[in-house]
Amino acid sequence: MNQSLSHFVGNTPLIKISSLSEVTGCEIFGKAEFLNPGGSVKDRAALGMIQQAEKDGLLKKGFTLVEGTAGNTGIGLATLAASRGYKCLIVMPNNQSQEKYDALNALGAELVKVDPVPFANENHFYHTAKKLAAERADTFWVNQFENLANFQAHRDTMGPEIWQQTEGKVDAFLAAVGTGGTIAGVSQFLKEKNKQVHIRLVDPMGSGLYNWVQNKKMQSSGSSITEGIGIMRETANFKKAIIDDAVQVSDQDMLFMLYYLAKKEGLLIGTSAALNVFGAYQYGMENKNSGKKIVTVLCDSALRYQSKIFNPEFLKSKNLLGVPGTF
Repeated sequence: MNQSLSHFVGNTPLIKISSLSEVTGCEIFGKAEFLNPGGSVKDRAALGMIQQAEKDGLLKKGFTLVEGTAGNTGIGLATLAASRGYKCLIVMPNNQSQEKYDALNALGAELVKVDPVPFANENHFYHTAKKLAAERADTFWVNQFENLANFQAHRDTMGPEIWQQTEGKVDAFLAAVGTGGTIAGVSQFLKEKNKQVHIRLVDPMGSGLYNWVQNKKMQSSGSSITEGIGIMRETANFKKAIIDDAVQVSDQDMLFMLYYLAKKEGLLIGTSAALNVFGAYQYGMENKNSGKKIVTVLCDSALRYQSKIFNPEFLKSKNLLGVPGTF
């Protein structure tokens, strides 16, 4: 029996969100990715990219994995690196949740923090990681945004899991985008099985992908406290996605859903997950009483952001209210 840590990445449960299913007259499900060993959906991509690099001879024992990330991919990489004999160097913006930094430090990763700047700036975390990987010996630059082993991992694992868990009766899949790996891999698999499966991008404010899907213009407005999702470019992974439409969700609606799920469903999920579920709820209301099976991704846990989302002072500073409501 294979009982290594890597063996337990994926095969997460599909949780029915009962109260939202009842109010919409649909069946709304969340893929419980917070149950992965590293605590997020990014474990799938991390494992897929590591395994492909090992297969290609680019990654050997004693090497250092180098990556620029908002946190979850870094934690996934550091988790797997510790169990597979690698070191880890993670470059992150300095405005992410303290819980992510603490986790990376505990996992023994070398952590480099940089100012949050636009992608075009050479000091962006992506470019900094690429530079550090080139400067050091025995490194592998993971490059999650352009590395197609990312999307392939979701095509090979999450897509088939959703199909099996819904007995091939899934009607819609909704997800936010960080690298694009999840929505690309899952959309390709589901569309191959059934072209009628509806794929919807759920985008936070401040991201350009909503406008890109709708009118092929990379434009954004507003901002968001969500971490790890929303970008202003079309990555190699995102280009693989088959998307039918897109919606934008505000931080206040996201936060409303986050608190609602905690109070009503016992689901302590993170900001991107709450954004996804609000998108699924919206889609359910658009198709009210249709009985459609709607699946989204519960990317990680609220406990990874508690110093922010459960902090009244932080929310007040962003003109947000952490007050739970009811549907």
